[in-house]
Amino acid sequence: MKVLVVGSGGREHALVWKIAQSDRVDQIYCAPGNAGIDQLATCVGIKADDIDGLLQFAKEQAIDLTVVGPEVPLTAGIVDVFTAAGLRVFGPSKDAAQLEGSKALAKHFMAKYNIPTAKYAAFTDEREALQHVRDKNCPLVVKASGLAAGKGVIICQHIADALDAVRRVLVDKEFGEEAGKQVVIEELLEGEEVSVLAFTDGKTIVPMVPSQDHKRIFDGDEGPNTGGMGAYAPAPVYTPELHEIVVKDILEPTLKGLNKHGWQFKGVIYAGLMITQHGPKVLEYNVRFGDPETQPVLSLLETDLVEIMEAIIDQRLDEIEIKWKKGAAVCVVMAAQGYPGNYKKGEVITGLDDVEADVVVFHAGTELLDGKVATSGGRVLGVTAVGNDLPEAIAKAYNSVDKINFTSAQYRKDIGTKGLKN
Repeated sequence: MKVLVVGSGGREHALVWKIAQSDRVDQIYCAPGNAGIDQLATCVGIKADDIDGLLQFAKEQAIDLTVVGPEVPLTAGIVDVFTAAGLRVFGPSKDAAQLEGSKALAKHFMAKYNIPTAKYAAFTDEREALQHVRDKNCPLVVKASGLAAGKGVIICQHIADALDAVRRVLVDKEFGEEAGKQVVIEELLEGEEVSVLAFTDGKTIVPMVPSQDHKRIFDGDEGPNTGGMGAYAPAPVYTPELHEIVVKDILEPTLKGLNKHGWQFKGVIYAGLMITQHGPKVLEYNVRFGDPETQPVLSLLETDLVEIMEAIIDQRLDEIEIKWKKGAAVCVVMAAQGYPGNYKKGEVITGLDDVEADVVVFHAGTELLDGKVATSGGRVLGVTAVGNDLPEAIAKAYNSVDKINFTSAQYRKDIGTKGLKN
């Protein structure tokens, strides 16, 4: 069969890498792809948000399965368009994708279905939002409601910071015109974060191994939020007892709520959780594989991913036994200096062939320049290792990170250390 993967980041490289392991797949295309994906698939010059172009390509090439990586085409309705054209596509409908596309809508959804989350309020009017901040006690979290590539969340320890954050979102449109149409202001939850990704066909929901992302740019969770500087799986803080609570109080009510709304969801739903002293609470929903969580999670998946995806599209997920490897996996993101702000591009990357044989380097922001792999994004590489346990996986990942070089490389030195404490 022919598979088309939509996207160009580390998540998409991991998806292509896993799909390539399926005996059922003869040809993989990726649009637009990157320098690493190009080694496994045929990259085509169609942007991920060019739905018409992607549809035309899928028809011309008789694509059997399209897998959508990023949130932007999902919230724009790519699944509805492909489905209407009679094409098989993995991902939620446009309506269901709004759980990620609008943080305000997601908060209203959680409130309606009694899904535990932080207390919040949402505003489109600057004056009302500023007054709400003045009436509250800090710390507060100010969020751009729309898509902001993981960067529209501001933690505010003081009222002045929260007032400034509201203006940055609603007035300055720092995180984008669409993202800044509405602002969400909520209480700061304290605890440890866990990412729970789950497969669902709209009837059955099956959680994957739990993972933990590292969103801040610097060690010790310091500095601004990023799209993610690394992840590991499984996360020891996520105990079997906690798993039962999350399934009962969060995942199953989410699926029921989607169905009550008539929102078709066939794909991956991601619950970003904070494990508080009062139990797990939802920080946010994503409606696709996370990045960089996908890299370690798929590294532990034993079952054929294509088989799972096809079962989801056909609503027979309950017939599939999903198996996971024992041990642990760690992904360390190597980013360009300056990220998540301004950063340089076009730096040649060396040492990619020097990593350990069983370590996979997933490309995120790379391109080929004069036949050499060079940087083209903020997050450049995701160095991913599997070990018998978490300490071994961490050591293997960082040993390979040390062998890779580009001029402005920066990375966190503490990916996975929270897991060691648990």
